Amino acid sequence: MRQILIIAKEDDFLNSLPSNLGEGFSIQFATNRISGLEFFQSKRYDLTFIDFRLLKNPDDSLQKAPHSSLAEFREVHPEAPLVILSLEETVPQTVELVEKEADGYLTLPFKPEEFELIAHRLLKERLKEAELRYLRDQFWSADFEHIIETDSAVMKELFQNIKDVAPTKSTVLLTGETGVGKTLIAQLIHRHSTRKDRQFIRVHCGAIPESLIESELFGHEKGAFTGALKRKLGKFELANGGTIFLDEVSTLTASAQVKLLQVVQESLFQRVGGENDVHVDIRIIAATNEDLKSLSEEGNFRKDLFYRLNVFPLFVPPLRERKEDLANIIQVFIDKLNLTHQKQIKGVQKEALEALKRYEWPGNVRELENLVERAYILEKTPFLTAESFPLEVVQQTSTTAVLPLNIKLPLAEARNRMIDNFERQYLKELLTETHGKINQTAEIAGISTRQLNKLMNKYGLITKAFKSAQDMQP
Repeated sequence: MRQILIIAKEDDFLNSLPSNLGEGFSIQFATNRISGLEFFQSKRYDLTFIDFRLLKNPDDSLQKAPHSSLAEFREVHPEAPLVILSLEETVPQTVELVEKEADGYLTLPFKPEEFELIAHRLLKERLKEAELRYLRDQFWSADFEHIIETDSAVMKELFQNIKDVAPTKSTVLLTGETGVGKTLIAQLIHRHSTRKDRQFIRVHCGAIPESLIESELFGHEKGAFTGALKRKLGKFELANGGTIFLDEVSTLTASAQVKLLQVVQESLFQRVGGENDVHVDIRIIAATNEDLKSLSEEGNFRKDLFYRLNVFPLFVPPLRERKEDLANIIQVFIDKLNLTHQKQIKGVQKEALEALKRYEWPGNVRELENLVERAYILEKTPFLTAESFPLEVVQQTSTTAVLPLNIKLPLAEARNRMIDNFERQYLKELLTETHGKINQTAEIAGISTRQLNKLMNKYGLITKAFKSAQDMQP
């Protein structure tokens, strides 16, 4: 039975709809936009029909297409098929709306066969899209089977714990250094849970300004603050029924922590500027690269929230502690690059692999992926060689740095590669000396902070890696 939502003004024509629409459809009616949006948020409908008149604000003219009102529905379910119901006089504006936001339209009044025709067309298109998503998921799953192949005892234990916790509703707290793959682990938990067909929404808490974090997570009501011109749904509402992944949860403001605690304890919250409770059914996965327990003991993170999040803690080890997996991870990255580039690299040269194993990988798997991609682009042979990687990654342990030469390259290319190796080594040693302080590093190097950041991005250098290394020294 196909689930259909019709949001339309109540009149004699609409009252006759249930008896006129063919079999195979279960229809839910709403007679105004607000109640229609509430129905739309409560479950996933196969098709939604919306009266053009209900999308417009009272002061809008007929010449104005109501994109902002339709956006409210798109925020909830971006891929849901939306069909506009239009009177003859609003067809031009409806067509404009369909071209930009909707999936089709019907002119009022319509015949049952017209309804069935557009319904079956959109349902068929949705089936094709579902099949494509299934194929992409199959590819992703097959790809991940290679990623979780491991010779590391600690990783085998981690994957077993993931397998155990994934089918449950328990809150999971992922800890580990930057770049170890916490987002990938969160996705793996979601894809092996009972919520795998629902939304997985990642929120990078550290990237959102403090003044906006509560609105981003919990939404806001119209007029809640300057610039709040309409109601906005937060990430928790958008992830309802699925999984929300709170990355860098330690950066949340004190007030946001209070609201998050309410969600974890009671599965409800209030939008910013709102008084009504919003109930959600949601699985929470949080992640941090800091010691959340220490932060809570120091008063920098709520203790009660820490214990609520720490129901099932999972530690993702750094790459330097599982170098036995290095060859397999590199091969996964190479295979993915082979699919998108016009050349085929077979693997990594043995000597290069041994050199990579001696490197400490401060940026972890993320740094490895970036450097493999860079080496892949530079490599001219069927295997990744040491010459394609930056100097400090592949050089022998020694107090004297020797820049590797590749006499098989043209002079200009060899020179450029030497310069890259020198710049990366110079910046890494300088950042180590300054403990990752950007302003001090730029001043010593005689360049602007903007130039420094550009070079750090180019060479995959991460500030936190140098600060963390210094903090661990006695």
